[in-house]
Amino acid sequence: MLRLASSSQTRAKLLRDAGVAFIQESVDFDEDSIIASSPKNFVYQATLGKFEANVRAFGYKEYPLLVADTVVASCGQILRKAKCVDDARNILLTQSGSVTSIITCMMYQSLKMKIIDISTTKYIFDEFDLDDVESYLQSGEWRGKAGACMVEGFCKKYIKSVEGSQSTAMGLHTEILQRFL
Repeated sequence: MLRLASSSQTRAKLLRDAGVAFIQESVDFDEDSIIASSPKNFVYQATLGKFEANVRAFGYKEYPLLVADTVVASCGQILRKAKCVDDARNILLTQSGSVTSIITCMMYQSLKMKIIDISTTKYIFDEFDLDDVESYLQSGEWRGKAGACMVEGFCKKYIKSVEGSQSTAMGLHTEILQRFL
């Protein structure tokens, strides 16, 4: 049993699908103050901030602590969570027909070990159909998603090629975590 310090339903699903027992509770961390020169640096700082906040709140003695964060990068830009529909539209159009990297950092701490992993999955997307983009925006499914991206949803039919793990792109590299559990 571990504590998933994330409100992400996708991360919870990934753990359930991997057969990992967990409880889900977390405290918030403000990512808006992070200044980073690269996507990997950003996702590391965000995960570390969340990790430290959740260690203070819960520790890791009762249950091992698992924290993760994800960022999307495309066309030389760090694409964070969209703040509004127009922001989401611009973020999606940046990824349309481009190479998009989805980078997830995970930190796990138990009494016996600490794991820090940064994994990247790269997608080459076809051009997005603008009517599809508008329908996706209206659905609201993009809310709370790094880069407004859902490779298991909206983006799936536009994937031309992929290099890396889908679980990384969905927010938690469960294959690596399972090796240590």
